[in-house]
Amino acid sequence: MAPELYVQRDQPPGVPPLHLTGERTLPDVPEENYWFRRHLVVYEWIAARERGRRVVDLACGEGYGSAVLARTAASVVGVDANPEAHEHARLKYGGGRLRFERDMVETWSGDVDCVAFLQTIEHVQDPDAVMGRLRDLAGPAGVVYVSTPNVLTLAPPGAERSDNPWHMREYRPEEFRALCERSFTRVELLGLLHARRLRVHQFAVERLAWDSIHRRLGLTQAFYDRFGPAISTRDFALRDTPLEHALDLVAVLRP
Repeated sequence: MAPELYVQRDQPPGVPPLHLTGERTLPDVPEENYWFRRHLVVYEWIAARERGRRVVDLACGEGYGSAVLARTAASVVGVDANPEAHEHARLKYGGGRLRFERDMVETWSGDVDCVAFLQTIEHVQDPDAVMGRLRDLAGPAGVVYVSTPNVLTLAPPGAERSDNPWHMREYRPEEFRALCERSFTRVELLGLLHARRLRVHQFAVERLAWDSIHRRLGLTQAFYDRFGPAISTRDFALRDTPLEHALDLVAVLRP
């Protein structure tokens, strides 16, 4: 089934569901749960670190990450240029300390001291200009969080990049670090890895030929129909090494 045929389920009254196109991840789509949790865990990690900050979540998409940040922040602005995503986020999550604005990364301005720009730098044509923009928005005492997929684990073995048509550029750890260091003085780079049940599953696939076993036994569909929706944020972990094996690269940046 093509990604665009997946639609969010069980949305609140008056909130139009979004279709999964592959450009952004969505909650409330069981088939997308792995990717949703993989992104959500980073938002939860930032929210725990940056309590009381004035945050902007740039390219916020559906808005779930902005809502997580708003649990601990003094205020959060979720910014996205897509009209459908913006309206959905405003209706579903807006209110209290969280508001949404439709704007571009290059033109939005506001009084913040924490910037989140997650899983988006790979979509932009001029990443150096965007990184400079993030630095300026955070200010001299602010902090910027940028994440991106690690091409070493995203692309097929031996390939230069994945087949994601939305990505302009995909990064190896050393390339992502170099990009960050051109705009920021202090760069901390972490990697997101599988943990708990996903680590066991990865071991079974890589060492025990699990993929061929479940196909031979006719268990593939039944297994993944249960396994995928059961994945939680606890099945991922952020660590500082080894970055070459990381799923995603997460940069904590200060001027």
